[in-house]
Amino acid sequence: MTKPAITVFVFGLYMLGQGLILLIMPNVLLRLVGLAPAIEIWVRVVGIAVLVLSYYYIRNALLNNTVFFRLSVEGRTLQLALFAGLVALAGAPVILLAFAGFEFLAGLWTLHALRKS
Repeated sequence: MTKPAITVFVFGLYMLGQGLILLIMPNVLLRLVGLAPAIEIWVRVVGIAVLVLSYYYIRNALLNNTVFFRLSVEGRTLQLALFAGLVALAGAPVILLAFAGFEFLAGLWTLHALRKS
Protein backbone atom coordinates (compact mmCIF):
# COMPACT_ATOMS: atom_id res chain seq x y z
CA MET A 1 0.00 0.00 0.00
CA THR A 2 1.26 3.49 -0.80
CA LYS A 3 1.73 6.05 1.96
CA PRO A 4 -1.34 8.07 0.89
CA ALA A 5 -3.36 4.84 0.80
CA ILE A 6 -2.22 3.99 4.33
CA THR A 7 -3.46 7.37 5.62
CA VAL A 8 -6.87 6.81 4.05
CA PHE A 9 -7.01 3.20 5.25
CA VAL A 10 -6.26 4.26 8.84
CA PHE A 11 -8.91 6.97 8.59
CA GLY A 12 -11.37 4.36 7.30
CA LEU A 13 -10.68 2.24 10.37
CA TYR A 14 -11.29 5.28 12.58
CA MET A 15 -14.64 5.83 10.84
CA LEU A 16 -15.45 2.13 11.18
CA GLY A 17 -15.03 2.47 14.94
CA GLN A 18 -17.19 5.58 15.07
CA GLY A 19 -19.89 3.92 12.99
CA LEU A 20 -19.94 0.83 15.19
CA ILE A 21 -20.19 2.94 18.34
CA LEU A 22 -23.08 4.95 16.88
CA LEU A 23 -24.83 1.77 15.80
CA ILE A 24 -24.28 -0.36 18.90
CA MET A 25 -23.89 2.07 21.83
CA PRO A 26 -24.63 5.56 20.55
CA ASN A 27 -25.21 7.22 23.90
CA VAL A 28 -21.55 6.73 24.84
CA LEU A 29 -20.52 9.06 22.02
CA LEU A 30 -23.46 11.42 22.53
CA ARG A 31 -22.57 11.92 26.19
CA LEU A 32 -18.95 12.58 25.20
CA VAL A 33 -20.02 15.47 22.95
CA GLY A 34 -22.49 16.83 25.48
CA LEU A 35 -25.69 15.77 23.76
CA ALA A 36 -28.70 14.21 25.43
CA PRO A 37 -29.04 10.43 25.19
CA ALA A 38 -30.97 9.33 22.13
CA ILE A 39 -33.81 6.86 22.14
CA GLU A 40 -34.79 7.61 18.55
CA ILE A 41 -33.46 5.61 15.64
CA TRP A 42 -31.76 8.59 13.92
CA VAL A 43 -28.42 8.14 15.67
CA ARG A 44 -28.18 4.51 14.57
CA VAL A 45 -29.08 5.59 11.02
CA VAL A 46 -26.13 8.00 11.19
CA GLY A 47 -23.99 5.11 12.46
CA ILE A 48 -24.92 3.06 9.40
CA ALA A 49 -24.07 6.01 7.13
CA VAL A 50 -20.67 6.34 8.81
CA LEU A 51 -20.09 2.59 8.39
CA VAL A 52 -20.84 2.89 4.67
CA LEU A 53 -18.44 5.85 4.43
CA SER A 54 -15.77 3.81 6.22
CA TYR A 55 -16.26 1.11 3.59
CA TYR A 56 -15.58 3.70 0.86
CA TYR A 57 -12.42 4.88 2.58
CA ILE A 58 -11.08 1.37 3.16
CA ARG A 59 -11.92 0.09 -0.34
CA ASN A 60 -10.47 3.17 -2.05
CA ALA A 61 -7.31 2.83 0.03
CA LEU A 62 -6.96 -0.79 -1.07
CA LEU A 63 -7.53 0.30 -4.69
CA ASN A 64 -5.00 3.15 -4.30
CA ASN A 65 -7.54 5.59 -5.72
CA THR A 66 -5.61 8.86 -5.54
CA VAL A 67 -8.55 10.84 -6.93
CA PHE A 68 -10.58 9.72 -3.91
CA PHE A 69 -7.67 10.59 -1.61
CA ARG A 70 -7.62 14.18 -2.91
CA LEU A 71 -11.40 14.51 -2.65
CA SER A 72 -11.29 13.19 0.90
CA VAL A 73 -8.87 15.97 1.87
CA GLU A 74 -11.34 18.53 0.51
CA GLY A 75 -14.25 16.85 2.28
CA ARG A 76 -12.49 16.70 5.64
CA THR A 77 -11.59 20.38 5.31
CA LEU A 78 -15.20 21.23 4.47
CA GLN A 79 -16.37 19.24 7.48
CA LEU A 80 -14.23 21.35 9.81
CA ALA A 81 -15.71 24.54 8.36
CA LEU A 82 -19.27 23.23 8.65
CA PHE A 83 -18.79 22.03 12.23
CA ALA A 84 -17.28 25.40 13.14
CA GLY A 85 -20.40 27.00 11.67
CA LEU A 86 -22.63 24.76 13.79
CA VAL A 87 -20.71 25.72 16.91
CA ALA A 88 -20.66 29.43 16.09
CA LEU A 89 -24.16 29.84 14.70
CA ALA A 90 -26.28 27.03 16.09
CA GLY A 91 -24.90 26.55 19.58
CA ALA A 92 -23.51 23.07 18.92
CA PRO A 93 -21.15 21.71 21.59
CA VAL A 94 -17.57 22.92 21.15
CA ILE A 95 -16.32 19.33 21.53
CA LEU A 96 -17.50 18.77 17.95
CA LEU A 97 -14.52 20.85 16.88
CA ALA A 98 -12.23 18.23 18.42
CA PHE A 99 -13.71 15.53 16.18
CA ALA A 100 -13.65 17.77 13.12
CA GLY A 101 -10.15 18.96 14.01
CA PHE A 102 -8.90 15.38 14.23
CA GLU A 103 -10.45 14.58 10.86
CA PHE A 104 -8.94 17.76 9.38
CA LEU A 105 -5.50 16.78 10.69
CA ALA A 106 -5.97 13.32 9.22
CA GLY A 107 -6.76 15.03 5.91
CA LEU A 108 -3.54 17.04 6.19
CA TRP A 109 -1.69 13.77 6.77
CA THR A 110 -3.19 12.43 3.54
CA LEU A 111 -2.33 15.65 1.68
CA HIS A 112 1.24 15.50 2.93
CA ALA A 113 1.56 11.87 1.85
CA LEU A 114 0.13 12.73 -1.59
CA ARG A 115 2.64 15.53 -2.07
CA LYS A 116 5.54 13.30 -1.03
CA SER A 117 4.58 10.52 -3.45
